[in-house]
Amino acid sequence: MEELIVSIKIFTDSASDLPLNIVKENDIGLVCLTVNIKGEFLEDDLGQTIKYDDFYKSLREGELTSTAQVNVFTFEETFRKELEKGNDIIYISLASELSGTYNSARIARENLLDLYKDRRIEVIDSKGVTLGQGLLVYYANELKKSGKNIDEIVKWIVDNRTKVQYAIILDDLQHLKRGGRISGTTAAIGGLLGVKPTLKLTKEGRVVPGVKLKGRKKAINYLLNEIEEKAVNLEEQIVFIAHSDCKEDANALREKVTERYKFKDVILNNIGPVIGTHAGPDALAVIFIGNERD
Repeated sequence: MEELIVSIKIFTDSASDLPLNIVKENDIGLVCLTVNIKGEFLEDDLGQTIKYDDFYKSLREGELTSTAQVNVFTFEETFRKELEKGNDIIYISLASELSGTYNSARIARENLLDLYKDRRIEVIDSKGVTLGQGLLVYYANELKKSGKNIDEIVKWIVDNRTKVQYAIILDDLQHLKRGGRISGTTAAIGGLLGVKPTLKLTKEGRVVPGVKLKGRKKAINYLLNEIEEKAVNLEEQIVFIAHSDCKEDANALREKVTERYKFKDVILNNIGPVIGTHAGPDALAVIFIGNERD
């Protein structure tokens, strides 16, 4: 059994926004999407190449950034190194509804299995993003450490990926406008009225608009209420808090979550540049396991 545990290598991509220390301490493989900043493509590698503070400072100053998926060649080169060691692979991807990264990994898998016929390469669509995707990676790694085999780990991910609940609030309506979610007029009026939009994820992994709330305080209370309504088995699970350069709000939310609910733990981290490009500064989210998403 111990040999089997060692032979499983778990991979994810940088859209998972896991804390870097968790990735390093658990030897989780990472493939990096890239961000175009001022004409230069840089790796979104969990805050190493692009510092979170610097990135959001640029956004606040009006810098327009764009993102690029991971290509097939990168996946082939990355996976091949593990296959040559005799390892099987589980890769948990950013939602296929949001990026072509998943499809790149699928193509790489088919190419490599022709050469490594006795190996397993499991490419799994997380149907999620940021720390919701990271939540699946975290639990998959815990299952690996507990001695579960590759089939058991894959089954758990597939069975639970659409039970990951997202409650997300945004502050900058202009970023939603750039992504085509709202009109320029709505963005302008919403900014004047102090409207804070919310987002949620469908079962397929699409990001869709939620309710609109007046003021930041009501928006943060909305996050707490979503936990109240949708979380299950609190004492057995971890809640994840993601934020885009709003540390004070995120820390205050963590304190309220800790006081009000009996989660096993709370993991908090920054939203990285790839997702931050689309969410904008001051986004805040709570992510946890509940019942099936709509």
